[in-house]
Amino acid sequence: MTASRRSLLAAGLGAPALLGGGSRAATAQDAQRVIRAVPIGDLRVLDPIWTTAYITRNHGYLVFDTLFALDAENTPRPQMIEAWETSGDGLTWSFRLREGLLWHDDTPVRAADCVASIRRWSAKDGMGRALAAVTEAMAARDDRTFTLTLKQRVGFVLDALGKIDSNVPFMMPERLAATDPNTQVTEMVGSGPFRFLRGEWVPGAKVAYGKFARYLPRAEPPSQAAGGKVAKVDRVELLYTPDAATAMNGLLAGELDLLESPAPDLVERLSRARDIVVTPNDPLGYQMFAVMNQLHPPFDKVEARRALMSAVRQSDFMQATVGDRTPWRECAAIFGCALEDGVQNDALGWPTYDLATAQRMLRESGYDGRPVVVMDPADNATLHPSALLMADVLQRLGANVDLQAMDWSTLVQRRANRGAPGQGGWNIFVTNATLTGIANPLLNTFARHCEEAWFGWPCDRRVAELMRAWTFEGDPTKRRNILKQLERVHVEVATLIPLGQYRSVIAYRRSLRGVLPGPALFYWNVEKA
Repeated sequence: MTASRRSLLAAGLGAPALLGGGSRAATAQDAQRVIRAVPIGDLRVLDPIWTTAYITRNHGYLVFDTLFALDAENTPRPQMIEAWETSGDGLTWSFRLREGLLWHDDTPVRAADCVASIRRWSAKDGMGRALAAVTEAMAARDDRTFTLTLKQRVGFVLDALGKIDSNVPFMMPERLAATDPNTQVTEMVGSGPFRFLRGEWVPGAKVAYGKFARYLPRAEPPSQAAGGKVAKVDRVELLYTPDAATAMNGLLAGELDLLESPAPDLVERLSRARDIVVTPNDPLGYQMFAVMNQLHPPFDKVEARRALMSAVRQSDFMQATVGDRTPWRECAAIFGCALEDGVQNDALGWPTYDLATAQRMLRESGYDGRPVVVMDPADNATLHPSALLMADVLQRLGANVDLQAMDWSTLVQRRANRGAPGQGGWNIFVTNATLTGIANPLLNTFARHCEEAWFGWPCDRRVAELMRAWTFEGDPTKRRNILKQLERVHVEVATLIPLGQYRSVIAYRRSLRGVLPGPALFYWNVEKA
């Protein structure tokens, strides 16, 4: 971390002491098996259905469980489900829950809870909406069985119920799942391997979870989000530590066990430490992109959005984010690029980098010099450098930049504000998404338009038409052609600006065993020597 980045974090956000000034006094808590980790951000929103934020998704995996889950081959496997069957025409599905499943308040998990949870999730998630659009009825038949009746046969029912990335279809008790999907659930009662310890939650400092002794793991070996979720420690403590150097020193000293997102410029030093493992956690990696608010000037005009695209070099953003020590590549596609794919700039209509032309395009779009609010998550070691670079690109483009530093959790809440940038709203921010979570139109929440649009609120009616055509097309060749057409439309209207793909890493002490690779952090199966 550079001196300027470190001083900004220290001055603007603070760096709390990790564990009471570093003391590891023998306490009853220390006698337990405890994993102490630094999360990717400060947990402020608890409801993983209300937000797509990965800090909340990771929290959700500790507390809640799912009906199905993706294994290491990204194949849906039963999780809370014991058995299921479909009718010959593929329109009626019947699901039976495993016996003995309990909520954290020791009440039994019922089929009615799952029906209510699916309904709430499907109101917020893109794949959930697609499933809801073809659903004729869904109802509990008894306490352990529910049915799903479709209007037409589709091939993504289990993929939807086993979705691994935000929004994950976590199951909740019916009384919580009855909450309006646009209102946050704040009571955390799940059926997962850990319980949320609300009394120990200190926003801006600490989140704690305790092992749920009555959780019934599956018998199969763990595989990504599927299989037996065995809690092998008594507690998990997530200690928000915005200063990257403080987090690194805590890991090296043994005060911390794991860093979910170590600062890229400190990875080399951590890699040289004998007692530290530095490894990619997500097998596929991430795509970074810029999100532009299309409700307000200047990015309400496609010419302004395309001007910014013409001023962006993905290699600059990847160098700023992960440097040369982490694998990265350029990619123009909003659904990400597979290993065998090229960059695809020309095929998708990405404009050639030309700063002078971009400056002219911004002027001709009608930009009047008003401040462009760039939200900068200064506590996020991955996104912060690219936010600074985006501010620099905008300045060189000729924009009047208002760079506003904040923590990631504040950004997550502020991005939902549709108001004018000068009245608490915003113009642009940089974020990332797993390739697992953006690989196709059903999964990619960020690529939806109009009534289903994510933050930024783009709207081009062709997108919804092409997405529906892709969803229900059975011919693989025609499907690929529709997808390419859809990707070209996204570039044409500049829904988002992809900034490159990269592999992120986690760092943990060798005393931890059983860390499972995946697009999220899973704390089951992890034991501490």
